[in-house]
Order: sequence, then structure tokens, then C-alpha cells
Amino acid sequence: MCRRTAWRICSVSGWTSAISKKGRGKHRKAGPPVHDDLVERDFTAVGPNELWLTDITEHWTAAGKLYLCAIKDVYSGRIVGYSIDSRMKSRLAVAALNSAVARRGDVAGCILHSDRGSQFRSKKMQKAITRHGMLGSMGRVGACGDNAAMESFFSLLQNNVLDRRSWATRDELRAAIVHWIERTYHRRRRQDRLGRLTPVEFETIMTLEAPQAA
Repeated sequence: MCRRTAWRICSVSGWTSAISKKGRGKHRKAGPPVHDDLVERDFTAVGPNELWLTDITEHWTAAGKLYLCAIKDVYSGRIVGYSIDSRMKSRLAVAALNSAVARRGDVAGCILHSDRGSQFRSKKMQKAITRHGMLGSMGRVGACGDNAAMESFFSLLQNNVLDRRSWATRDELRAAIVHWIERTYHRRRRQDRLGRLTPVEFETIMTLEAPQAA
């Protein structure tokens, strides 16, 4: 039938069209890497600020999703920087990197390893990495083992905070995340690979011993 006839039938019957849009969620294909994989699953470092890992996790609250971008120093396992926001934009990753640099000081030459998420491939993130004199590194698509050391931290966060209860507001969950990172994970949770020390204890002891060894 002609278009006008179809319009008349729909108008008389009260029908309207429904147009679906292609989804842009988690099933969207990852873009090309902007850095080579400089880590290749070797999550070891002989000193601080040599290798950092970063990733983003999300969790629901009654008010909507909350996103956390965290940066972990492989040397001590300490979360050296993080950013929490209601939207998963490039500014989330940039803010986490800037907070880490502000806390650690001179990080020139440090490798920052991530997946191929658009936040980490963004121009803003690449400019921040260059500005701080760091080296970018990216794992392969769909290879969770390429950032396994960061995934282990998020698994702990999931079990100890995110899944413990329902969260009414983003501010409530934000406060719980910060408290767990700064008070529990950094200062109370002892790690076998650190000789049963916490990340803060390990860095303190190694900092004091370094001048003596020299």
C-alpha cells in the first residue's frame, strides 16, 4: 500500500510506531588499544611507582549507579588514587590519575596498565598520562587475566562492602567505599605476599630500610 493509506489506517486505529535504538552498553565492541601491553601479566615491581594498575567498577544504589575508578601500586598493593562519580566518563579516570599523582609525587617513568575501556583510551586520559611523564599500557580484549591483580582488589571490595547490604543513596555508598579503602584495606588487612603486613606498614618499613641498605 502507499504511505498515505498506511498513515490513514494507523491514524484511525490510534497506532503509533516504535523505533528501537542500537544499545551502547557493556556488549559494545572495545576500541583499538592506544598503548602496547608492557606488563604481559607480570604483576611485580621492585619499588614504588614502577607499575600501577587501574580499572573501573560499578554498583547500584536506590538512587542509581555509582562508579569507582581505582589505581593500585603493584609494589605494595596500596590504592594510591581513586575517583567516585555517578557517571562513567573520561573525567572519572583522569580524576583518579590526578589524585594518585598528587599523593605520590614524582611518577615519571611509571607504567599505568588498564583495559581498553573508552575512559582509558580517551584523549583527556592520554594527555594526563603524557603530562605526568608516565607510560601507558593496555591488555587484550576479553582477557581478564591481563589485569588480574586489579580484579582481585575489586573482588575484595565486592565481598566486603558492595554486596553486604542495599544502599539507599550514592553518598552512603561513597562513604562506605572510602572508609573501607583508607581504614580497612590500607591499615588492617594483612597480605601474605607482603609478609603479613598491611600496605601502609609495608611501605613504611621499606622506606625506612632503603637508606640503611644504601
